[in-house]
Amino acid sequence: MAVKPVVLALSRSGEPVAHRIAQALGAQVHGREGRVDRADATFPNALDHARDLFAAGTPIIGVCASGILIRGVAPLLADKTTEPPVISVSDDGAVVVPLLGGHRGANRLARDIAGALDSTAAVTTAGDVALGVALDAPPVGYCLQNPQDAKGIMAALLSGAGVAWNGPQIFDVDLPVGSDLDITVTEENVQGSETRLVFHQQTHVLGLGCARNADAAEMWAHVSETLHAHNIAPGAIACVATIDLKADEPAIIATAKRLGVPLRLFTPAELEAETPRLANPSDVVFAEVGCHGVSEGAALAAAGRDATLAIPKSKTTTTTCAIARAPAPIIAPAGRARGTLSIVGIGPGQASWRTPEVSSLVAQAQELVGYGLYIDLLGPLAIGKARSDFPLGGEEDRCRYALEQAAKGIDVALVCSGDAGIYAMGALVFELMDRGPYQSGVSDAARRVEVICSPGVSALQGAAARAGAPLGHDFCAISLSDLLTPREDIIKRLNAAAEGDFVIAFYNPVSKRRRTLLAEARDILLQHRPADTPVMLASSLGRPEEHVRYRKLSELEVDEVDMLTVVLVGSSHSRLAQLGEGPRMYTPRGYARKIDGDLSE
Repeated sequence: MAVKPVVLALSRSGEPVAHRIAQALGAQVHGREGRVDRADATFPNALDHARDLFAAGTPIIGVCASGILIRGVAPLLADKTTEPPVISVSDDGAVVVPLLGGHRGANRLARDIAGALDSTAAVTTAGDVALGVALDAPPVGYCLQNPQDAKGIMAALLSGAGVAWNGPQIFDVDLPVGSDLDITVTEENVQGSETRLVFHQQTHVLGLGCARNADAAEMWAHVSETLHAHNIAPGAIACVATIDLKADEPAIIATAKRLGVPLRLFTPAELEAETPRLANPSDVVFAEVGCHGVSEGAALAAAGRDATLAIPKSKTTTTTCAIARAPAPIIAPAGRARGTLSIVGIGPGQASWRTPEVSSLVAQAQELVGYGLYIDLLGPLAIGKARSDFPLGGEEDRCRYALEQAAKGIDVALVCSGDAGIYAMGALVFELMDRGPYQSGVSDAARRVEVICSPGVSALQGAAARAGAPLGHDFCAISLSDLLTPREDIIKRLNAAAEGDFVIAFYNPVSKRRRTLLAEARDILLQHRPADTPVMLASSLGRPEEHVRYRKLSELEVDEVDMLTVVLVGSSHSRLAQLGEGPRMYTPRGYARKIDGDLSE
């Protein structure tokens, strides 16, 4: 889904303008704490907040000095083709300046804002200034076939060259007329060049069907041959459509990704309603899936009521393909999305430890699901989104709900602390999908959603970074919770890890009712490593109440540990040294022995 812009208000003087912009765009206002009276969300530091939004791919409109936004996002600048728009607006609304993303919608957005404020958009992109248009940013519903040639052609226009139109003019400007350059707007498979820009109207929908686990190469070859035979450009395809029973078919998913278009899904009943428009209705197909045609029906359903079947169904051994054509570019194809469940680890809690990918997935999500505290830690990124909070202990319900919401075509983020695959919800999601339907209560539709796993900074990594480098050699992690793991298995693992002399990170070390396993673990370890082995206790990592302290293994006491504490126990080789600003814990890898060996040779 497209990410909505966020309007930043940094002062009371600019607050009225911020709200006017937000109302015009349907956006949120994020305000500086103590500096604004009304906002959808607040933040303490403008630079950090702008940086966090930018990393998440969120367009930023700051009612503030341009320099604040520039300093905020500067460390993240890398690729202008992927970065979101950044726009500054003066406190009085008189000037709107697109700072970044001119060819990714910033110039257009700046003009929209200026129109709402009856002010001036200070667009500085050469093409926009001189020509009034960016040729590499076509209107919605059109696709530029050769974007790599746009810069050279715009430079030629700015140098006095003229252009001839071949097809409808899709830009609301008058470009210099001449025969030096050519702009072609067509559905046909025409190739662009250094002197010709080719835009394709996205008026076609590709309907697909296939046998279970059909070969992706066979599907792509079938689609390519069909397009070539009818001289239809791949860029003229607005979306790929199929029956919802095929939502997880690798061949269909791969084809949509290869074309760079969305996948739209329909129920058997929705496709059955298209039967009167089918060229090849099939009773065999109806008996199998509940509708008389998949590829033809899906193409027509997605293209809309006024569409016609341009290319009837064709078949290979395991695939079917049909194409429908709408009378105008398809802006919003019918049907629902496949639905995505992003399993994200937000790290220990502080925004600077959250990965840009996680921030981006959260920003794109329509609904956030998770333990309420973890969602709260997202701060302003969670504001304005649908959220479903679940208590501790409701893990299966939480994961099941997230899967079923994604099955409705919703983009869902399942929010976990640390890394979602380490003692968190990642494994449970896949376990539920893997169980039989009667065991898990997860629908078939939920098993067909797209699942994305994004890494986060785990508690053991955060603790290790604060300590120094205690994980410099072999290590392991052991959960001391016997709620899901039999106690005898935990004891077995403790003995094995102690004997193996691993550095150990203890998760879930204690709870209100469970107070003995950490003491048992200490006693087991003392049988295999020195009493002065360093132990790190790290609580509430990355949060204002963070507390780090060190103990000797023999002095480890259960009462100073809680569920928010990670316990890192060194190996027999780990050291706690007073270095510079304080104690640093590290575990040598053995480089000293390697160097000694090299010298002796």
